[in-house]
Amino acid sequence: MSKFDYDVIVVGTGPGGEGAAMKACKEGKRVAIIEKHEQVGGGCTHWGTIPSKALRQAVQRVIQFNRNRWFKEACGGPLHLTFPQLLSSAADVIKKQVNMRGSFYERNNLDLIYGTASFVDEHTMQIKSLKKETTKTITANVFVLAPGSHPYRPDDVDFTHHNIFDSDTILDLGFTPRSITIYGAGVIGSEYASIFQGLGVKVNLINTQATLLAFLDEEITHALSHDMRNQGVVIRSSEEYESIIPEDKSVVTQLMSGKKIKTDIFLWANGRTGNFHDLALENVGITPNSRGQINVNDNYQVDGKEHIYAVGDFIGYPSLASAAYDQGRFAATHIVDGSCDVKLVKDIPTGIYTNPEISSVGYTEKELTEQKVPYETGYSRFDSLARAQISGETQGLLKIIFHSETLQILGVHCFGDQAAEIIHIGQAIMSQEGEANSLLYFTNTTFNYPTMAEAYRVAALNGLNRLDNH
Repeated sequence: MSKFDYDVIVVGTGPGGEGAAMKACKEGKRVAIIEKHEQVGGGCTHWGTIPSKALRQAVQRVIQFNRNRWFKEACGGPLHLTFPQLLSSAADVIKKQVNMRGSFYERNNLDLIYGTASFVDEHTMQIKSLKKETTKTITANVFVLAPGSHPYRPDDVDFTHHNIFDSDTILDLGFTPRSITIYGAGVIGSEYASIFQGLGVKVNLINTQATLLAFLDEEITHALSHDMRNQGVVIRSSEEYESIIPEDKSVVTQLMSGKKIKTDIFLWANGRTGNFHDLALENVGITPNSRGQINVNDNYQVDGKEHIYAVGDFIGYPSLASAAYDQGRFAATHIVDGSCDVKLVKDIPTGIYTNPEISSVGYTEKELTEQKVPYETGYSRFDSLARAQISGETQGLLKIIFHSETLQILGVHCFGDQAAEIIHIGQAIMSQEGEANSLLYFTNTTFNYPTMAEAYRVAALNGLNRLDNH
């Protein structure tokens, strides 16, 4: 008999925690997973990835309906839905996700414990019950921390005010505002700018950086900025706030530059911090950094603590649900086998669910130029694709960056409908070794017609033509 109650205790039921718990359980370990909220799924399911993407999809469907004159004529005019009405579609998806993920734990005989976990010592945790004022202690040989993150809240912004929100509380908005100021033009801010613009809301997007989403390829960034402005989003770059002043029916954002912006509501979308406060990490000698995150080694073991692992947003980059799930699985593999040869893929695709979508994988032109790598580009514009013409989603492009001598695919960047799906074809070819990773794959492969995937063939031929014309 083990001297511990469990082989592994996992904290958090988001993607990272789920990945770790399921892998360890299926390998025969006795596992408990702790969830501090009333339902499983973590921030990904309840406040982040799932609700915002479901909301964006609902808005996009309204836009597509109103764009089609046949639909509008048949229904007597354009379709108008409120923000709360659109949120109901997200609620349906969340319920399905919760039921599905809860069944994983039930089928595999994991102990799912609802409560707040905190360390007592190196191998003991205290669990404070959610509904009862009771606590219990449980022990384990190994721990996996996947508590996730929450929006960073500066002290000088009054988040208790009914018109000031962050990316979690915006999902409680009970009306459709006429105007909104979004502070922070990263992924979350840009996505919500698209969502509210699609509802006909006047959007002010405050970007603290000089350019929008600077980690993307410049051409894609310019396309997004141009498209947002065409749709009516006001983007204010290189700006910082001096004060956020709530009024009874509005919020005034005073910028350092002297500008004042008055809108119905204000959305803070500038940074996140790790959920470490409840864990009592000081009892096991762990100190988070300034962003509430902790450092781990290549096996996801916390520095100086071989029996404590951490994954997901709690360790920072890349802070993606897809990566967190893999990190959890890899950590559990190391727990079970003592080693894990599989690592996160080098080229992790980025998916940004603006309207239209953005997705990219691999190098940007700027990065290759700085590295003095000879490259060429190939393009396919969606308005020339039959499938895009059929669907009416003709705005966008696929860009392939390839080595001008070896034809190796170095990067793929996509802006347009279904970009986050389209990118995986390029990712698959980029992951191949040697000659299998070549632009010629796309010119020599027969694609279904009409499809959006055909964009790869068009872009590859365009790129080869550029080489021929040198």
